[in-house]
Amino acid sequence: MRDSLERIARDVVGCERCPRLRRWCRQVAREKVRRFRDQTYWGRPLPGFGAARARLLIVGLAPAAHGGNRTGRVFTGDRSGDFLFAALFRAGFANQSHSSMRGDGLKLRDCYIAPLVRCAPPANRPTRVEIVRCCDYLRRELEGLTELRAVLALGQIAFDGFLALMRELERLPPGPRPRFRHGGEHDLSARLRLFASYHPSQQNTFTGRLTEAGFDRVLRRIRESL
Repeated sequence: MRDSLERIARDVVGCERCPRLRRWCRQVAREKVRRFRDQTYWGRPLPGFGAARARLLIVGLAPAAHGGNRTGRVFTGDRSGDFLFAALFRAGFANQSHSSMRGDGLKLRDCYIAPLVRCAPPANRPTRVEIVRCCDYLRRELEGLTELRAVLALGQIAFDGFLALMRELERLPPGPRPRFRHGGEHDLSARLRLFASYHPSQQNTFTGRLTEAGFDRVLRRIRESL
């Protein structure tokens, strides 16, 4: 049967490939934290979301334990998402600047977001095996996003993971392997360009390593390339 983003989403939500991650997500959803104790956590793997005809794919690392693992949508309900969605709104890739839960009206424009790993990992550190297992979903989403022209990798792990997938699919150009640096750009083909940015984690945004102005510059370059 023909694959689709909807079918991929269903497969992701029902995934049980990584026992360690599934145990952790369920434990977090059961124990919660005090500020969210009255909420029902999602506690399952997270599919990507956004525009089906998107020209920009944003690849993150994994859902946050009390963000996406709680709300059921990646980057939704945590500080990283607050930073990201505000920037996407300023750049015209989102219809609103904030998202706190599924069904809050957020719509991505010409943009699709997918995590490299679909479950929240302990200490935000998935294993290499877990990354490899999850990349099959990203591969299927890539095939379904037929209008794709740009990919933005948030952080070095997402950058390396995406390149590993491209290498497996034999879609890397000849020459030296692209290296991660904030603001870097790499043509993977005549149709696809890879961009890189620091991840919008609190570790980066609170220390000033990643600023709104610095991230806006990356999104402007993506807009120009599109």
